Parts: sequence; structure tokens; C-alpha cells
Amino acid sequence: MAAERGARRLLSTSSFWLCCLLLLGRPAPAAAARSGSPPQSPGSSIRTFTPFYFLVEPVDTLSVRGSSVILNCSAYSEPSPKIEWKKDGTFLNLVSDDRRQLLSDGSLFISSVVHSKHNKPDEGYYQCVATVESLGTIVSRTAKLTVAGLPRFASQPEPSSVYAGNSAILNCEVNVDMVPFVRWEQNRQPLLLDDRVIKLPSGTLVISNATEGDGGLYRCIVESSGPPKYSDEAELKVLPDPEFTSNLVFLKQPSSLVRVIGQSAVLPCVASGLPTPTIRWMKNEEALDTQSSEKLVLLAGGSLEISDVTEDDAGTYFCIADNGNETIEAQAEFTVQAQPEFLKQPTNTYAHESMDIVFECEVTGKPTPTVKWVKNGDMVIPSDYFKIVKEHNLQVLGLVKSDEGFYQCIAENDVGNAQAGAQLIILEHDVAIPTLPPTSLTSATTDHLAPATTGPLPSAPRDVVASLVSTRFIKLTWRTPASDPHGDNLTYSVFYTKEGIARERVENTSRPGEMQVTIQNLMPATVYIFRVMAQNKHGSGESSAPLRVETQPEVQLPGPAPNIRAYAASPTSITVTWETPLSGNGEIQNYKLYYMEKGTDKEQDVDVSSHFHTINGLKKYTEYSFRVVAYNKHGPGVSTQDVAVRTLSDVPSAAPQNLSLEVRNSKSIVIHWQPPPPATQNGQITGYKIRYRKASRKSDVTETLVTGTQLSQLIEGLDRGTEYNFRVAALTVNGTGPATDWLSAETFESDLDETRVPEVPSSLHVRPLVTSIVVSWTPPENQNIVVRGYAIGYGIGSPHAQTIKVDYKQRYYTIENLDPSSHYVITLKAFNNVGEGIPLYESAVTRPHTDTSEVDLFVINAPYTPVPDPTPMMPPVGVQASILSHDTIRITWADNSLPKHQKITDSRYYTVRWKTNIPANTKYKNANATTLSYLVTGLKANTLYEFSVMVTKGRRSSTWSMTAHGTTFEFVPTSPPKDVTVVSKEGKPRTIIVNWQPPSEANGKITGYIIYYSTDVNAEIHDWVIEPVVGNRLTHQIQELTLDTPYYFKIQARNSKGMGPMSEAVQFRTPKADSSDKMPNDQASGSAGKGSRLPDLGSDYKPPMSGSNSPHGSPTSPLDSSMLLVIIVSVGVVTIVVVVVIAVFCTRRTTSHQKKKRAACKSVNGSHKYKGNSKDVKPPDLWIHHERLELKPIDKSPDPNPIMTDTPIPRNSQDITPVDNSMDSNIHQRRNSYRGHESEDSMSTLAGRRGMRPKMMMPFDSQPPQPLNHHIHSVKTASIGTLGRSRPPMPVVVPSAPDVQETTRMLEDSESSYEPDELTKEMAHLEGLMKDLNAITTA
Repeated sequence: MAAERGARRLLSTSSFWLCCLLLLGRPAPAAAARSGSPPQSPGSSIRTFTPFYFLVEPVDTLSVRGSSVILNCSAYSEPSPKIEWKKDGTFLNLVSDDRRQLLSDGSLFISSVVHSKHNKPDEGYYQCVATVESLGTIVSRTAKLTVAGLPRFASQPEPSSVYAGNSAILNCEVNVDMVPFVRWEQNRQPLLLDDRVIKLPSGTLVISNATEGDGGLYRCIVESSGPPKYSDEAELKVLPDPEFTSNLVFLKQPSSLVRVIGQSAVLPCVASGLPTPTIRWMKNEEALDTQSSEKLVLLAGGSLEISDVTEDDAGTYFCIADNGNETIEAQAEFTVQAQPEFLKQPTNTYAHESMDIVFECEVTGKPTPTVKWVKNGDMVIPSDYFKIVKEHNLQVLGLVKSDEGFYQCIAENDVGNAQAGAQLIILEHDVAIPTLPPTSLTSATTDHLAPATTGPLPSAPRDVVASLVSTRFIKLTWRTPASDPHGDNLTYSVFYTKEGIARERVENTSRPGEMQVTIQNLMPATVYIFRVMAQNKHGSGESSAPLRVETQPEVQLPGPAPNIRAYAASPTSITVTWETPLSGNGEIQNYKLYYMEKGTDKEQDVDVSSHFHTINGLKKYTEYSFRVVAYNKHGPGVSTQDVAVRTLSDVPSAAPQNLSLEVRNSKSIVIHWQPPPPATQNGQITGYKIRYRKASRKSDVTETLVTGTQLSQLIEGLDRGTEYNFRVAALTVNGTGPATDWLSAETFESDLDETRVPEVPSSLHVRPLVTSIVVSWTPPENQNIVVRGYAIGYGIGSPHAQTIKVDYKQRYYTIENLDPSSHYVITLKAFNNVGEGIPLYESAVTRPHTDTSEVDLFVINAPYTPVPDPTPMMPPVGVQASILSHDTIRITWADNSLPKHQKITDSRYYTVRWKTNIPANTKYKNANATTLSYLVTGLKANTLYEFSVMVTKGRRSSTWSMTAHGTTFEFVPTSPPKDVTVVSKEGKPRTIIVNWQPPSEANGKITGYIIYYSTDVNAEIHDWVIEPVVGNRLTHQIQELTLDTPYYFKIQARNSKGMGPMSEAVQFRTPKADSSDKMPNDQASGSAGKGSRLPDLGSDYKPPMSGSNSPHGSPTSPLDSSMLLVIIVSVGVVTIVVVVVIAVFCTRRTTSHQKKKRAACKSVNGSHKYKGNSKDVKPPDLWIHHERLELKPIDKSPDPNPIMTDTPIPRNSQDITPVDNSMDSNIHQRRNSYRGHESEDSMSTLAGRRGMRPKMMMPFDSQPPQPLNHHIHSVKTASIGTLGRSRPPMPVVVPSAPDVQETTRMLEDSESSYEPDELTKEMAHLEGLMKDLNAITTA
């Protein structure tokens, strides 16, 4: 049957009918079907779409027992359709049914509804089914028939009283289906409802602005098909309006309500109290205007009615009752639902057999609708050939004739359901699709619609072979048909199917002349049947003989566990849940749960036997990532994607750090602090609580709250000359953490004078360098005047060219970027808020470039004598930087002004400053500390920092200490490689070159890169092909790519700490085929076995002397080969003769002229060096290396690049041949580890000189190099991945080369083995060899 269908597959169309279609302007099939006007047929061979749809569909209906019901249904078609009905999915037999009958228009009539407690034959879901024998079947939406049960009162009216003018309610709640049948009576008479007296949707009666006439006996009645049912009677008394007030209370509050778009809704709200309350409404904290709105109506008592509900009406509603004395409010959530609605409906489609099509269906609704597909009234069950793609679309693969018919998309949610359909017509292959390929045809099977002409058809393609067989794809190649040996204008279609399955699929070549196709998305260990057909401008030709190919088996490991979720259970625990893998490939034995703290590279794991686990003992408010791997008897399966979750926050577990006090004046003190260590913050710091007190009155404590991330606070209003104690605690949303120890400081007795400018600084010290001048100074002698800072002016010949202002604590400054050998004038002035003081001048000459001496100038202003501080502050000493992590360094120091035990007992504090020299203009950062150490955090990884410390006590400060340096540890790269570009290699269209730049945040020395590439940018990352690049190289070659195919590339950098983020995908389309690329394709079809590499020819490979191909695949004539051979041999002979003559000349000289002979030999061959006296002279190395004389295949690029790596064939993580578990010793590696292999493009200099074969370097990450001392090495290669993500390793057989040292020693031994008396024998052997070479040349 398959062969019969194949013989009829013609993919051309008639240009005449195509012109007719264009002239007629034929409407779209879907539009024609709906309008009822069939499209014009261009010929009798093309069937048209037939209008077939429902005019009326059944709707949900409420009925009562014993009544009659009609469910409407009407369908249009020519000829008229046959109408049937289903109830709860089963067809009804209406022929013998005396209660149910089919009306002429297709509606269903039920004469008397039957319903009882144990027998409900009529209640349920009904569906109308329309069938046209020659077309197919369509089904309507489902409609629910609900039968109201017997009336049951959930609550009944109770006696009550109401003050005149107030509101009253009388409850009457019945089962929901009976609410429409409720009415009220007053004094056994029907109660008339109006604007003042209303009935709520629940049945409750509301009476507002009560009058005396409202008093009486009330009861509610439920009237359905049977006798009416009455509630108890209740008396309502109307009392006169009293003079006192009563509390405000709600008689009826709003409750949560759900309605569908288009319906009406009533939110009840009734309040009572004296004075009489008024009711107003708010939505989402916005007042509602019920006076002028047509949509919103305020009913009697205060209830709110919303008509024609839309999605915008959803929200939180507040009912507010106010009587002037008090206000009360109640709230309710109003939810709006929407029935399913189609945003995109399936469209009528033409197709050919073996094609793939997609019916599109996009729906919206609230709640989100579920979608199912129906073909000719029967449910479509997803399978290998019927798939649901992109959420709701239906994809049909490998069409067969029986797939014709009507397909319907049925959307359903809690509110309702809807359906939309389309017709599929499968044309014969000699009939072209009459319109341009619609979007419902997949790109892989779009037909060539060239108009057909009369002429010969191509014969069957020859030599169809599977050149590459993997677990999930097969690459087919073939030769042109015998009828058209050139085949430049031929296109090809590959038809394939599973063995034993009649459904056949097709894949077309992408352009004329291409003779290879890769069939993807196959199943492992499955037999497929392939055949190829060629098409020319006249139509499709003969089919090739069927080719039977079996895909490779795949290791039966579990798939990823679906629906992995993680949530924080407490500040120190997280619970992870998951489900059983869909593809377990056998019984799941256990699971391994991996988790890792964010920002670290240490992953931990725990064995779990169930589908959930709680990890305890975690850090508070810390983000962790989790993944799960399932295990079966074969081992670990595919890992899930990582899920990240953060533990809950808690109160800080440590106090703020580095608390310091700075006395500003006699009435204020500034407090500085740093946040608690990050590991102890346990959440987002929301503020700080400052507590302070007088040292003499410890019970009287004042509190100040600082919000946000502020790290200092000015405390004002203090007493003069008084000692105060301070402590600080950090806050999170969970509460207050521990406080620091009390720290003391004493305010000044008197404030400094700021009514005048500062006096002149007491000294100035300058030290000129080549391009900078170091300026240092001491403060003014009179320290009772406020100094806010210092102004430094400098310039060549004038100090007014540049001005720099520094802090009042600073005692030196370096003026940089100066000119060498230049005379600068420097001025220094102290300033405060009043102005600048008297300047102090000095000049200095910068050194020339060649001057390395040091000149210090110490200048004292003439009118003043420097007055030293009575107790000068000495700078801290012994500053050390201890590296703790990639972003943290601890600074420690000693203070010589403290006692020997180095205990701080006064109010001094230390200022730590740090910076990095990259970039050069980086500014200092500062922090205060009250201990002899400080923890600097937030640093950059792998960066050198310099640190210095100064001490401040009261108004006195020291100079900065000597600097200490520290380099932070390395960390994983935090940015991807930059500037990724992909270019095609010249002369090799199947080879591309990937170039990139290192990451901007490498955070360490880059040890390698990983290149990922794929033809599907949306594929999972473990499905991408990987290429490892070892070292810091920035370019890489990838070979054997498919021509004219878009590829996507990503790159990931690696250092000693792990892998960084991936770069954005870069797209590159390989070039189209050219003449130089066709010959290798044709010849490779028979040489490469399935899943194998092309053989490594090595350096000993000799190409044939005649009839060979050029390196690029173009044929070379025998004449060119002969000429090349003659030239190479001639050059070799001449070289050897020259070497022999010089060697004889050197060895026959007398001993007296030994030095001259050595010099002559050295000048000719500098590689031969002789040691010792005349008897130690060795003849030159006459060993002829045959590998140098062989004709090597010229298969390298014109400009070999030693830093590029050629990859012979693409590798996919799914293509690696499984091996025994004994070889898989490293399968439990971390995801960031990888192993790769690459080949060198050129020999090393030593290997070339010694005639060695180039070594194949086999770099292993994190493993020591191993000597290649065996003839055969088994090397494991694996794709990137962690446990469960990596594929089984592939054994690679690598021919070994002798070690460099061993080969050198071997050659030296051969050189030393010659004795002078053996030279004659070697000369004779050489002459014989030369005669043989001359004979070859002559031939």
C-alpha cells in the first residue's frame, strides 16, 4: 500500500488553474465556509470546502420536575445533516423513547422531566451531534440541564421589631435551584415589591424606611411544579422613633461573590441604628458614585447592584455605614469570570498525504480554559502522530487519507464551553494546493508549487545511505539519478515511516541540488523505512528502493522529575516536592536531592525515597537552589531544572559592627556604625534603634529610630561636658536584634570659635616626585578656631591654576598628573564657614624623568614656630590584611598609644580607608571602627586592594598609617564572554570560526570556555552540542556543519571556581553549497559508518600518485601531480648532495685546523654542535627521515592558526555511544566540570625539526597530565553536565606519539653511534638511494 501511494506522489500543479484562482480572487476557505457560498473550483480535480456549522447550539437550562424542556439545536450544510443527541457522552436512542423526541429542526424535546432522589434520568450534560455522510461529523457545545429539587428552607423568617424610619430584614434561604421560585406574603396576601421593599437574590426580604403599615405577619412561599411550600410566619413590629440613640450594627453584610461577564450582581448591605444610618460604597479604596452612574444602583437598605458585569468590576468592595455618631464598614471580594472565547480559530486546510499540518487554536477565559480536540465527533488522543503543540494547537504528522474530515477545538472552564472547527481535505499528489501555503502547513513539508510542464521525469536517486545514525536523528545522503547525472536543478523529498506503520512522513531538501537531509526527532532503538524521490520542473520521478535503518539504543535512564517546587517552611528550613518522572524507564529506586547556597560552588545532596523532603539547618534569609535526580537500576537519570527559594527572614542574630562616636561640639555627637555581618542579618535591614543615656543616670534611656539603610545619626540637644553612653541595634520586619555594647563619649565643655577664619597652618611639608608632589601639613597653632577643611592651590608659576579642598582631618595630599622638571607654586589655606584663612606658600620643582633621588623640603612659615601637640596621635602600626573570601578582607592593626594589653578605654575611633588601583582614578572608601580590626565587605573578586588606618580622639587625628595590601580570592565569573562573533572559514563553507572576548567580570584567571551550539534556540541546554576550549584562547573552529542552516551559539567562561553565565545566543547561517563542496559529500556517503568519525589519516598517509583529489575536493590532473612530484624530489636530492659534500669536506680536514672546520660546519648547519677534542668529532646526522620525504596531504588551512581547534564532526550529547558502567567512574561529577579533547593545527618547532608526528593533546580539567606511554589510549569524553545531566562517555582511540624527551634522546643516540670509519658505508648507501630517486624522477 505504501508503494502504491508513493507511485502517485506528484508535487506539481497546473499553472492554468493557478491563474484561474488569481483571476477569480477566490475568498479564504474559512470565510467561504461561514458565508455559505462555496468557493469557485478551478477544476473538477479540486474539491472545495463545504459549509458545515451550527446555527443554534444548546444552552444551560433550569427546569422543574414534571415540566417540559426544549434544548435547541440547528446545523447548516448541503446536503442537510443528520442530527443526533448525546447525554453525558452517550448517544440517546430517541426512536423508542416516549418522553424524548427529535424535532424537525434538530432540537431535543423532553415532554415531562423525571426527577427524584434516586432517579434522575433527565439531569445531565447534553450535546448535539451533526453528521453528513460524505463530509464528516461536528459536535456542539455541551449544555447542562438542571432539575430543581424539592424546596428546602435553610433559614426562615423570625419575629423582629424595627424603629420607624429604620431598616429590617426577614430571612428566607432555600436551596439554590429554587431561589427563582420564592415569593413573599404579608398577612397571607401577596406582597408587592417596590423601591422601598425588595427581595435579594438569596430570597431575603429587605424593608427600608419602615412605616406603621409594614407591621404584620410575613411568610415566604416556594412555588414550583408541585404544591407550594410555606415557611413559618413571623411578626414584624414597627416601634415609634425613640429619643435616645442606639448602636450602629449590620443586619446584612456583603459576602464574597462570583459572577460571569454580562450578568448582574447584588452586594447586600443593610445597617440599623439611631440616628438612621446612611450607606455609601467604595471599591479598592475609591469612592463609588451611585447617583449618576447607570451601571451602579443603590437598592433599598443600601445594597449595591452592578448591571452588565465586566472584568473591570472585579475588586474589593467596602460598605460603609455612618449615622453621625459612629461609622462601621464591611468588605467583600467580587470576582468576575469569563466564558471561553476564541482569539484564534482553526482554519480550513488543504494538504497532501505524508505532509505535517498544524491546526491553530488560541482561547481566553477566566478561569483559564482547558482545550481538547475532536475529529469527526471523536476525541483526539495524543500520540506519536497527533500532538498538542504550543499549549493548544493540534499537529498531525504524516497525513494519510483517513485523516480527512472536520476537526474541532473545544474549550471549557467552570463557566461554560465553546467550540470552533475546520475542515481538512487531502488532495491527490498530482493536484496542487490551490493557494499559497497557509500557516497551518509546517515548513518541513511545504510543497514546491512550480507549474508543471510536459517532459521526462527523473529516475530514482542512487546509492541512498545513512551516513550518520544517532539515537534520535539520521543523516541520509544519496547520488543524483542516472537520468540526470548533474542534478543541479533537482529537488528531493525523503519519505519515512516506522516499520509496521502505514503513516508516512516527508522531509524536503532546502534548495535545488542538495543531496543530504537530516531527519530529527526520531525514537531510539527504532527501525525506520526511508525512500527518496527527485523532482524536476516536470514533476516527481521514481522512488528509490526502501532503506531500512535502526536508530541507536539509548541508555534507559529516568527522565526529569516534573513539577519540582520549593517553599520556605521556616527561617532555617525549606521543603521541596516533586512528582514521578514521566519516563521512568523502569522502577524508580530512589531520588537524590541536591541543594546549594547561592553564590557558592559547594553542592550538597541527600537521598530521598518519597516525593518530598524538608532540608533543615539552613541559613536564615538565604537563597538556595534545588534540583532532583531520579535513580533506577541503570543509574542516575536526567536532572531537573534548578529551582531557587529563599528561607524566611528573622530578627538579626548579631549587633551592628564598628560603632564609633564623633563629638561634633558641646551639644551634639555623631554616631557611625556598619550593618551586622551579612550572614547574621537574617533578612532585609529596615532600620536601626539607637539608645543613649547619661553615664551618671543609667536608668533614663532615650530611644531614636533610624529607618532605611542610614548608617549614621546626629544626636543633638546634649549637655555640655557630659559623658553619654550609646548603643545601636538592627531591625528587620521580624523585630529587633541584639544591641552593641555601650560606648561612651563626652561632649566638649565649650564650642570652638567660628566667628572668624582659621589662622595659618603651622607647617608645610612638600616632597616633589617626577609627576606628583606630596604635600603634608600640621594644623594652625590656635586650635580653638573651627577648621572645616583645607584648600590646596597649585600651578606652574602661580598657585591659582588648580584648587583642591580636603577634609579637616586630613594631614597630607598627593598632587598628581604634573609635568616633569617644572616649577610649581603651592598654597595651603585652612577654611571654615566664615571663609578661608591666611595662606601658606611654597614652591617645588618636579624631578626629571631620569632623577631617582628623593628630596624632602620642610618649610615653616616665618612668623610662626611650629607648636607640637602636647599629646600627638601616633598612626596605627602593623596594619595587616587577611583574605577571608572573594569579597571580604579583615584589617587588623595595633595602636602604640594604648597600653600593652591593647584595650581601648577612651572614646577614640579608627578610620579605615581602602581602594583599588584599577581603574587608576578610583576613590577611597572609608569606614569607622572602635576596635583594632575591621571587616571590609562588598569587594571585587580577584582584585588587589590597599588599606590604611588613622586614629581620632576628640579633636585630634593621626596621619594615615603605612599601607597593607591584599588580593581577594577568585570567584566564578559573574558576566558572560563579550563580543561573540561567528564567521565562515574561507574555502571551507562547512567550517565556522567563533571569536569572542573574555568576560568583563572574570573574577579570576580564565581556564577555559564552553561553546554551545544548536539549530533550535529554544532547545533545553542539555540538548545543545558542546565544544570545550581549554586555556584562555579566544577563537575556535567547528567543522562539518550543515550548509544553509541557521545555528545559534552561546559561550560560557570557566575559571578555577566554576562556570560563569552564558552569553546571549548569536545566530549564524552557514553559506549555501558551492561546487567545491559537493564532491566530498558524494564520496563520504560510503566511507563513514553510523555514528563514527571519518578516519584519522595521520602524518604517514600517502595519497595516490594519480587520479587524486585536491585538498578542497576539486579534481587534479595527473600532469599536475607529476610536476609536483618532480619538483619535490629534485629539491630533496639537491639538498642531500649539498649536505653530503659539506660533511665530507668537514671530516677530511687536518687536526691543526680543527677550529676552522668547526666554524665552517656551524655556519652550514647550526643545529649540530660538537664538544671535546678531535677524537670526539661526530659526523653530521645523515639519518633520512622518511616522513619528511613523503607527499603529505595538503589539508590545512592556508594560514594555520595554532590557537584554533578543528572539530571533525558535530557532537551531540545524545549521540555518544553508551559504554559499560565500569567506564563511567566519573559520572558523579559536578555540573560545572567537563572533559574535552582537541587537536593541534600545527607541530611544535621541536617536533618538526626531529621529524616527529604531532602529539594529540588531551587536556583533562582538574587532573594532572599523564604520559602517553602506550600505543593505544582510551580517553573518556563527556558533555557538560552534573550528575544525571551528563551523557555516558565515549571511548576515543588515539594513536600515541613518542615523548619529546625520549625522541630527542633516541636521535642523539643515533648521531653518536657513527664512527669515522663507518662513513664510507653510509655514503655508499646514500648513493644507491639517490639512484633510486633519479629513476623515479625520470619515470
